[in-house]
Amino acid sequence: MTYSTSTIGAVISRLNTELFLPAIQRPFVWKPSQLLALFDSLLKGYPVSSFMFWEVDDDTKREVRIYRFFENYRAGDTLNEPVQPDGRKVVLVLDGQQRLTSFLIGLRGTYSEKDRYARKNNPDAWNRHTLYLDLLKDPEAPDEEEEDQEFGVTYGLKFLASAPRNSNRHHWIRLGTILDHPTLEHLERLAERTRREMHHGVTAYEADVAIRNLRRLHQAIWVDEAVNYYSETSQSVDRVLDIFVRANDGGTKLSKPDLLMSMITSKWPEGRAREDIFGFVNFINQSLAAENRINRDFLLKACLVLCETDVQYNVSNFTQATIEMIEANWKAIKAAIENSFRLLNSFGITADNLTSLNAVLPIAYYLYRSPEYSFRGQTEFERSNARQMQKWLLQSLLMGTFAGSSDRTISLARNAIRENLKQDRNFPAARLYYDLAIGGRLTRLDDRAIEEILELKYSQSKTFLALSLIYDDLDWAGTRYQVDHIIPQASAQKRVLMGQNLQEAQVQRIGIAVNKLANLQLLPSVENLEKSDISFDTWITTRDRHYRDRHLIGERVDHWRATQLPEFVAEREKLIYARLKRLVEGAPA
Repeated sequence: MTYSTSTIGAVISRLNTELFLPAIQRPFVWKPSQLLALFDSLLKGYPVSSFMFWEVDDDTKREVRIYRFFENYRAGDTLNEPVQPDGRKVVLVLDGQQRLTSFLIGLRGTYSEKDRYARKNNPDAWNRHTLYLDLLKDPEAPDEEEEDQEFGVTYGLKFLASAPRNSNRHHWIRLGTILDHPTLEHLERLAERTRREMHHGVTAYEADVAIRNLRRLHQAIWVDEAVNYYSETSQSVDRVLDIFVRANDGGTKLSKPDLLMSMITSKWPEGRAREDIFGFVNFINQSLAAENRINRDFLLKACLVLCETDVQYNVSNFTQATIEMIEANWKAIKAAIENSFRLLNSFGITADNLTSLNAVLPIAYYLYRSPEYSFRGQTEFERSNARQMQKWLLQSLLMGTFAGSSDRTISLARNAIRENLKQDRNFPAARLYYDLAIGGRLTRLDDRAIEEILELKYSQSKTFLALSLIYDDLDWAGTRYQVDHIIPQASAQKRVLMGQNLQEAQVQRIGIAVNKLANLQLLPSVENLEKSDISFDTWITTRDRHYRDRHLIGERVDHWRATQLPEFVAEREKLIYARLKRLVEGAPA
């Protein structure tokens, strides 16, 4: 290894022209606050730690996958753009990706963040921000009201969506402007122009602060050799992988997923592990009918489960033979996982209420072993088995069967499905209930679990799951159901009830009861909208007996008012309890 130093400006010119990322690198994950802290450290002359580069020869370039650094970054992006070397010199960054990407974004690029409730695939949802420096901000006299004080940032650094207007209090410069002024001669011209452009209300002292900040910026980017790096010249991929792991053992720890991703990427025969894995994760999360929230950990563990290997998620299980098996079956693995989440989404199970990703693995394994069926079709076999999978999954999620350390539970479930498929094509819900119970994990609701279900409240993630189980006869095909208050919240508001001269204790009891599970139901969105325009005690009289039986609404007409909500909830809890008992015991609900 050789040791060298360089300025930030010189390194920036090499990024994406000579300096690239190897496939073993983890995604960029830094937040804007971390970028601000990094540049603040540079301006203060603090060290930014060392870097490690790998100089690759022509033979190695043909063997490894290389990627560009993010320049215009969108929060959450995980896929860097691949690069063809095309005869150019290539140096790969083994340690320092987060910092170098931050330098590039701050000086030459942008950082985009999504509006909180907008969808990722909507281009209008993204706000692109550029890094600016307020030259009038004196770093020696920090403003206690500055929001970045908790990060120790005292220079006037800020990401802004558009060029800010200057005044007698602020004089902004786009940080990347300094890249166009590498020499002292360039700096003097920039300083002269800056003085001319300052607001007439700026004092001589403040103008001196601004020029001092400008000179400090130039010093940090073009004079200080802040980049201290080692260059590895060995062409052994195994040696470099070991160096990478050890180098990343300090600072931000190299996690097990990072290490696994590194090993898989280095061993994946076609060298496309990064694009294949992260691309598929993004597809499941963003491109199906509903929002999902899987990650690479789940996907890699699913690969172990579906490929009949040891399900324990550790480095030793990702041997060369296992990785080759995963790649050989990659198409079928993706199809099974996609089909699993399309099926779950059709039941209304999404990122908002799927409380355990591991609980999906047995279903994915069953679908992997049954590739001829989607279980969203119209045959009786597909419909009945889809319902069995839904009932089993809902109970598993409500019981927390796959919470905590669940490798043994996953193995037991896989074995039960595998053995059952030798003699029967149906989803083996009954055998899963039995085998997992023998193994110490209950998946069928018991009395205690039902009591806990009755304590669920509106907006809790398990509430939709419990209601989905209660409504055993819903036709989920093409219909979206919403959790709805039976007796509306509006009629149980404190001010409304106090206006009816109710005692404080009764008002409190009603306030507790209104959000309990027994005052909630599942309604199609259209019907929910119709119901919202009519008072409940009027609206319910327009429904027939079948409707009330389906929603477990008792016969006591005097309970159909907000003032009787505690009594209504108590009556309906008994009906829900009885239905769940019949359901889990296998009798018609």
